[in-house]
Amino acid sequence: MSLRFAIIGCGRIAKRHAEQIIKFGNLAAVCDKNIEKCNSFALNFNTKPYYSVEDLLKNEEDLSVISICTPNGLHAEHTILALKAGINVLCEKPLSIAVTDGELMIRTALEANKKLFVVKQNRYNPPIVFLKKLIEDKKLGKILSFQINCFWNRPDEYYVEWKGSKDLDGGTLFTQFSHFIDLLSWMLGDIAEVKSILKNYLHTNIEIEDCGVVLFKMKNCAIGTLNYTVNSFASNMEGSFTVFGENGTVKVGGQYLNELEYCNVKDIKFPTLPKGNAANGYGFYQGSMSNHDKVYQNLVKVLQNPSHDFASGEEGLKTVEIIEKIYSAQ
Repeated sequence: MSLRFAIIGCGRIAKRHAEQIIKFGNLAAVCDKNIEKCNSFALNFNTKPYYSVEDLLKNEEDLSVISICTPNGLHAEHTILALKAGINVLCEKPLSIAVTDGELMIRTALEANKKLFVVKQNRYNPPIVFLKKLIEDKKLGKILSFQINCFWNRPDEYYVEWKGSKDLDGGTLFTQFSHFIDLLSWMLGDIAEVKSILKNYLHTNIEIEDCGVVLFKMKNCAIGTLNYTVNSFASNMEGSFTVFGENGTVKVGGQYLNELEYCNVKDIKFPTLPKGNAANGYGFYQGSMSNHDKVYQNLVKVLQNPSHDFASGEEGLKTVEIIEKIYSAQ
């Protein structure tokens, strides 16, 4: 039987989801409170529009998965409604913008006996896959330190509607750089200590920071920094993750963690890696790597075989926990 999907939220990222859904199943419905936007999206993908989540859940039967593509601050509300209706959920990043909300989402999924998937598309970047395996296989030896750089550009015109607000955006780490925080915990484990300095220098029209410097001590005793900004002049500059181990140093860089820039590891030759996907393009700015094809491939495998590995709600919650620690450590 073909999988039946629905999307809640018809913004920019929803298009990426719809393009993949129609490859793996049937996009049965979409939902957005903005009637004009919802109708246009539904027409483009030949599906049924709804203007409230309640109407969608009431009228659509046998949905396999609902993809949550609404503003960050609404992820918890919409995910919980879908799970309580007995439907698996794929939630866009971040899982939520509060730990308490994320915990409730996970608890609801357990009670409903449904899957809560979280979009973690940067895990599929070929250089990241390579670095992850090096760490898992202990090829780098003891991890000593690391550096994460996130130097992007977001002009004033980016911050429209909910973007830049405390209650629906939550912060630059949630909206722009949560994938980098995910990779930190996925690669190097849990955090023991964190200190941060956060500022807003150029975006006086928003309620959140536009840059920050963070110092970490991990539970494995590695130390490291996160330097991030959306003030890179005119365009995105760099998105990188450098790991220093006793037996090697590796830097995954480029603008979007898409290039293996440096690899000097004992007994390891510089590899030839598969070419990754392009970055998500949104007109006047670009986002992370476009790996939603791999997200959906993995999701379908999990639905067919529940023992298959996937980015769970629990892993999404780790990202939220770290970001909360950073924001409270100012």
